[in-house]
Parts: sequence; structure tokens; C-alpha cells
Amino acid sequence: MNKTTTNGLKKKRVSSGISELDRLLGDLFIGDNVIWYEDAGSFSAAFCLSFIKESLTLKKPLIYVTFDRSPKNVVSFLGTLAKSQNLTILDCFTNGKGDRSEVFNKFYEKDGALWPYQVIKVNDPTNPTGVGEAIYGLHSNLSGDVHFIMDSLTGMQALWGGEEQVIDFYARTCPRLYELDTIAYWLIEKKAHSNKLKANINKIAQVAIDLSVHRGKSTLKILKAEKRNSKFINEHHGYLCEASDIVFESQRKIKGKFDIGAQIKRIRLMRGFSQKHLAALTGVTPSTISQVEKNLIYPSLPALFRIAESLSVEAATFLKDQGENTDIHVYSAEQRSATTLERIPKEYADAELLLPPDIDGPVEATLIRMRPGKKLSNHFFTHKGKEMGYLMAGRLEMTVNNKAYEVNPGDTIYLPKDTPGKWRNTADSTAEILWLKFKV
Repeated sequence: MNKTTTNGLKKKRVSSGISELDRLLGDLFIGDNVIWYEDAGSFSAAFCLSFIKESLTLKKPLIYVTFDRSPKNVVSFLGTLAKSQNLTILDCFTNGKGDRSEVFNKFYEKDGALWPYQVIKVNDPTNPTGVGEAIYGLHSNLSGDVHFIMDSLTGMQALWGGEEQVIDFYARTCPRLYELDTIAYWLIEKKAHSNKLKANINKIAQVAIDLSVHRGKSTLKILKAEKRNSKFINEHHGYLCEASDIVFESQRKIKGKFDIGAQIKRIRLMRGFSQKHLAALTGVTPSTISQVEKNLIYPSLPALFRIAESLSVEAATFLKDQGENTDIHVYSAEQRSATTLERIPKEYADAELLLPPDIDGPVEATLIRMRPGKKLSNHFFTHKGKEMGYLMAGRLEMTVNNKAYEVNPGDTIYLPKDTPGKWRNTADSTAEILWLKFKV
């Protein structure tokens, strides 16, 4: 959806990368300047990372303006995202708070032309006008809507020596960024500034968000969401940061009886599919599958049916209680589903699940067929727990801890903790092995 402004022009919707935050805000839009008031331990970095990840996934130009972090620190914070060709780091730290130190300048001496990311050092970041010109100069070379992270207003004040300079820079920069069709996140340590500064920047910003920690609990409060119909202004919303993902308490409350995400993940793993593989089969992004499995978003009915079809189960499977009883006791060979053996080419070996993926029993039973004369340099599965195998046909050599074991038809293999490092079919026929993985 797009927002119509007072002059009749439509502003394009932008996602924060966190669906529940988008819902609480009533969406973000191109033109928004978003103020983030951060408290110690408030996970503001996770909110920024979600926005950066969303922007770069959509191949939007993103400029990270850093006053508080060295370029090396920013690259470390971004991880693999730093490799994006759509990212530019505008370094106001090295010649600013970094005091032109050789320690920080060494970053520019290594593999300069080979960097997969672009880092630009501002010569005199102590001059607000020069910083503004560097920002607009970068923007002029980019196309489409440009996304910004301004890290941070607090760092600007420490470098420029006072609040007036920060207020003046912000007051001149925000309207210009709005007209240039950008969206910018501005970070500020709320306890480091006066009420005067906060009042001035709130007046200009389109969105203002307060992050607090009270008695060990992280909360978010929307202070301002200009020209949108959010019902959640000035309400406290509890949230947690789980493996860099933000999960709101409101999301946990609506999970209800059926944990659809957990069911999809369980069956996907039984089929041996990665999130990327399931996403390709279903026609969505890996990020979407990840968010569905964490119950951060819920799939539409057509998407749910596509996921079910890709996993060879009925869509109703995802709505069953885990471990729900069934009256069916016999499953024909025609009902078996293929599963993936990790890192093993199909021409070497293949496998089938002996029970439907929607049955949640204490073991996973798999029929493995290994081609004549083939060698495997790793185990069939990555599994934390006990395993057992029964060789029904053929002959195998199994290597565990550099010791080789001959396995003949009728032999049983029991692995309480060790994992085979190699397998070899020593016969001229296909080896068939019944393999059981005991759930932890």
C-alpha cells in the first residue's frame, strides 16, 4: 500500500524488516526520517540490522553514516551484508572521534580495490557542512530510493561540541532527505541530550520511537507516526531479541493452539530441505520461510498449500497438534516421500522416509540405497543423538574414528554418539539399509 500526501503525491511503502513493527507503526514510507531513542541494552542494533537486511535484499542503495563506529567495526557488525554492492559506508569516525589515528587508518591500506563494499572517508567530519555535502554527493550518484542509517546524533554532538550544531544540521538535512525520496534511521542516546534537543528533532521527524529497558524487560513505544492511522501511539510493547530477530510479545500471544511455524520446520528438516530449497520450491524468499517458521509472519492460504505440496503433506498437517494420534497403522510403499541426504549427490545414494512426515514419533525411519562401488566422504545425516542401522542387502564398509568396519546383510549398526566419517559400497549391487534416528 502507498500513502497519499497532502499535495496528492503517493509515497512508497517501505518495510522495517520486522512485520509486527510495520503493523504497529501503520507502515513506513519513503520520505520518513525515523528517530530511534535508544537505552542501554535496548537492542537498537537489531532493529537497524533488520532494516539494513531488508533494504539490501531488495537491492536498495543503503548509506551507513558512522560517527561512533570505525569502518572495521561496522563491517564486523554487518557480517555478510557488508559484501553487498548496494552498501556504502560513509566514514566520519576515522578523522573524527578516531582522531586520525594510524590504528584506524590501517583499514584503508588493506586490499583497497578488492573490497566488496565501498567505504568513503570524510576528510573533515568536524565540519557539519562538509558532512552534509558528502551525504548529498553520494546520493547524487545513486538511483531509486536511497536508505540511510545515521549512527548517531550523539556522536555528532560529541564531535561538533554542542547541541545547537546538531539541531541545525538535523533541521537542514531532514527536509532535504524527505524531498530526495529517501528514508533515514537516526540513532540517539536519549539520556545524553536535553529536552530541548529532543523536542526540536521530534517536531521535524515523521516517526519517533523510544526503546527502553525496565526491570530487565525491553519495550518499544511509538512517540510519533505522522499522517498514518496507528492505534498504538504511546503504548508500551514488550519485545525480545532472539538470534538477532525481534519478536514482540503480541506475536507470542496470537500463536494459539497451533504452532504452524514449528510444524513446517519439523517437516522440512525431516525431508532434508534447507530453507533456501523450500523457498525455491514454494516461490518465496528464504527470509520469508525463516519468518514463517518463527511465527513472525503467517503464510496466506495459497502459500500454505504450496508449502504443503513442496513437503509432500496435506495442508491440514500444519494445523494438527504435534504428536496427534492417528488410526492408520499401515503405510504402503507408494506413500513414501523422498528425503535429501546432505552433501551427497543423488547418483551416489538416495533415501525415502518410511513414515509420512506429519507423524511425529520418537524415531525417524529412513530407507537408504547406496549405488555399487560408490564412496561417501561423510555420514548420511547431521544428527545430534543416537542412530541405528540394519543392512538389508549388499555389503558396506563404514569408517568411524579412522577405523574401518565391514557390514554384511543382516548386520546391525548402533551409534550412541560417534558419526561415521566415510562409507563405501564394496559390492557390485545396490546396498539397502534401514536407518533409524532417535530424537533427542
